[in-house]
Amino acid sequence: MTETVIRTDSGAILYDQANINQISDEQFTASGWRHSEPVTGKLRSAGRGTTQFVGNVPRQFVLRHFVRGGLIGKIAHDRYLFTGEDDTRSFAEWRLLDKLASNGLRVPRPAAARYQRSGPFYRADIITVSIPNVEPLSMHIADVDRDHDFWASVGAAIAEFHNLGVLHADMNAYNLQIDTDGDLWMLDFDKGRLAAPGAWKQQTLARLHRSLDKIKLMDPSVYFDESDWNALLEGYFSESRSEQ
Repeated sequence: MTETVIRTDSGAILYDQANINQISDEQFTASGWRHSEPVTGKLRSAGRGTTQFVGNVPRQFVLRHFVRGGLIGKIAHDRYLFTGEDDTRSFAEWRLLDKLASNGLRVPRPAAARYQRSGPFYRADIITVSIPNVEPLSMHIADVDRDHDFWASVGAAIAEFHNLGVLHADMNAYNLQIDTDGDLWMLDFDKGRLAAPGAWKQQTLARLHRSLDKIKLMDPSVYFDESDWNALLEGYFSESRSEQ
């Protein structure tokens, strides 16, 4: 991928002409596209409601506006302290996705990213190429009781990312998505990075476990129990051992 940076009145846009040949500030809004629709889904799989499908099929894109979660999100909803262009959430995620996708990992291909400064703060957006025929893990287990092999394959796929040092900062049952072949994709790499082996691997697995437990509480009919989690761990550690 070849990145291009263009300056705007309030910040900058980073994009790859191979994925999107023209870009402007207008295209970082839903109204800047002929077609747009919000990402929806049950069991809170639509996230915080700041993500849109834009463009026409089959070259559809996903537009996401960066927003904060937790208590700080109530104060500084979508504002971040500017400490340099390369440190902006959007540019950092774009470049990480670029590296991962170029190495054959199942992540969205980045198309464009921007930031807009206002005093010491900035707001950010990112556009990625839509992955066809995927659904969140949370929805994939909502209607069908997946077998041991499926859960083991999820664990093995996560281990593939971890073995390469890919730290996903919010690995939950929404950001893990399953395609029609049963393969796992990772989405939304805000604050993600490449890291040396460490406790973060177990921490991200624990985060996923909590996410699955929370979904089960929201809807007890969801097909997930501790035997499924044990199968996931079996696949994870089996793949991890094979890389040693």
